[in-house]
This record gives sequence, structure tokens and C-alpha cells, in this order.
Amino acid sequence: MRTRIAVSAALGLGLVFGAGAPALSSNLSAPATASTKASATASTNLSAAVTPGQELEPITDGKISKGDTAYVDVTVATLWKDPKSPRTVDKPALGKPVDLDKWNKDLAGTEVRRGLTGKADTQATYGSQVTVLETKGDWTKVAVTDQSTPKNKKGYPGWLPTKQIVENDRFGKLKKDQPRAVVKAKKTELEGVEFTKDTGADPSFNVELPLIAQDVEDVRVALPGGGAAWIDVKDVNVFDIGEKPKKPSGDDLVKTAKQFDGLRYLWAGVSAYGFDCSGFTYSIYRAHGIDIPRDSGDQAKAGKKVSSKNLKPGDLLFFSTSSGTVHHVGMYIGGGKMIHSPNASKTVYVVDWKKWDKGNEFSGARRIL
Repeated sequence: MRTRIAVSAALGLGLVFGAGAPALSSNLSAPATASTKASATASTNLSAAVTPGQELEPITDGKISKGDTAYVDVTVATLWKDPKSPRTVDKPALGKPVDLDKWNKDLAGTEVRRGLTGKADTQATYGSQVTVLETKGDWTKVAVTDQSTPKNKKGYPGWLPTKQIVENDRFGKLKKDQPRAVVKAKKTELEGVEFTKDTGADPSFNVELPLIAQDVEDVRVALPGGGAAWIDVKDVNVFDIGEKPKKPSGDDLVKTAKQFDGLRYLWAGVSAYGFDCSGFTYSIYRAHGIDIPRDSGDQAKAGKKVSSKNLKPGDLLFFSTSSGTVHHVGMYIGGGKMIHSPNASKTVYVVDWKKWDKGNEFSGARRIL
């Protein structure tokens, strides 16, 4: 990562584009209250209308309260059934920063991994918007805005350590007013973090951050805790304000799904550190700009019903208990096969779905596209 020119009036954000980078529009106005001159490793000297980084400082009252809009400020936050749900083995997922590699290592045994069932509800990736529902000591109950569920109209609910979220109205405005960079790689890194004491996190698949500058090699993004950093342009898709990804084909969905072949199952998981069955299908569709419900039972009501004799790649296959309760979902990939994240003893993998369904639990298929 080469050093960047910083602190200019460009975009009103204390940043400039690298050489040859296209200009992006901004709806933010920079207050003309000071004149600061800054220079960087490039031979250009630029006059700034604002103090370096001023337009990236968080706007916050410094506390988390019921009704607030906040943002996830760790790589992946796990939402728990209640504050007493985490076990000793789950400690790496409770800090700031989180250590998800260690957590996965500590969950190597099938039984200890299966022990998450019923204790965790879902996860939310870095920068995700949440609504604060309740606070209790060092814990906060939130609803994840972009995960639809009948459980709460504000989003998928659950408890997390309060330190894993931040209130930052400026970040919220940037999310509305700037183009966005969406991580398409399984994992990427923030480099050149500036104008903040917050060290940020490690953005993973589907993380969306406001775009404030771009050159041929990297994009500059705003961070939920304030400040900005660079991400390798090869790891993201860039969308203008209001722009959506083009409608995918079923094969596009399958291609995205297959990059996670071999990833260990994780109850409640929605990230490249582990998926549960519906977190996997939810995340693959979301990567292509299509929102479906978070849980399998609700996904089974989305889209339109399709016969098992007329399946196409990208269709969702559902499996139910004898009482009719949907308990599993996978994605059809063609040729009689599906890709899925089945249980704590397995990884994401491809199977002949009829041979896999030894209990004859298939309960229907839905087409979302």
C-alpha cells in the first residue's frame, strides 16, 4: 500500500483522489471556517478549507440509549439470546476487537460448536446499522436493520456487548449521501487508517462502507467509528448513490456460493467466518442486491413456489420436520445438486440433494429471481 495524499478540500472530507482517479460527487458541504495547508509524499501541496479529518469526526453524544441508531464497530458482532447466553469458550467473540479466528479454533469440536444452538440468534457485520431496543449494564439489545424477520419490524433482534457498536450520525449521513463500496472478497483489510483513534476492523464479505475517494488501486472508505481507510479495489464492488447491482442469473448466485465451499458451519453465522444454513442463503442473495428474510422458515414464504421437477440454479430447497416446521435450506446449483451449510459437524459443501435427504424431509422449493 503506497502512501496517499491526504487533507484537501476535495469532497469536503479532508481527502483527495490519487492520480488519474475519477471525481465523485458529494452531497456534503465543508464548513469554510478555517484554512489549513497540508502536504504529503506526492509533490502536490493543497490548501484545505477544513482541519484535516474534521469532516470524518463522529457526531455522537457519547452514549448508547434506547431508540438510537448505531453501527457495528467490530469485524462481526454476534447477537445473543440474552446477556447470560455466552459461554467461557465464546469470549473471543465478545471483545473489541473480536478474535474470530481464535473463536473458530476454540470451537473445533462438534459438540462445543453445536452448543451455540439456541444461545446465539444471528450476527451483524462491520458497519451494519442497528436500532437500539434496550440497554442493560454492559449489554445492549439491538435490531439489525438489513435482516428482515417477523420477530421485530425494525430488524433481527438480539443482545451484544455495548462496546461493539457506536453511535455516529455522520457515518449515517455518509451512508446516505455517498457512493458505497461493498466487499466482494471473502475477507479484506483496512490500510492507512487516519483521523481516528478507532483502529477499525477487518471487513469481510458483504460489508458496505461509504466511498469517499478512489484511485486505480484502492478505494477510500469512511469508518463507523470515525476516520477513513483504504481497501484494495479488487476486493470491492463500487456503486453510485442509489445504484443497485444488476439482476443476477442463477449461475451468478451459484458462483458466489461456491467460493465458500469448505467453510465450517456456524450457528447464527452470516459472514465469511461461518454461516448457518439460512445465513448462507441470505448472504448470497444479499451480495447480489436481493434481500430475503434472515431465517429459513421465513425464506420458505419468499419468492414463488416451484416444482422439484422444474428447478433452476439459484432456487432454494427447504426441508421440514414431520410437524411441518422448516429447519433447513439449501441452494440448488443444477444437475440434481445443492450447496448448503448443514450443521455443526459439517462445512459448506455440495451434495446430491435427493440422496442427502434420507429422511424424506423435502418440503418445497422457492424461486426468488
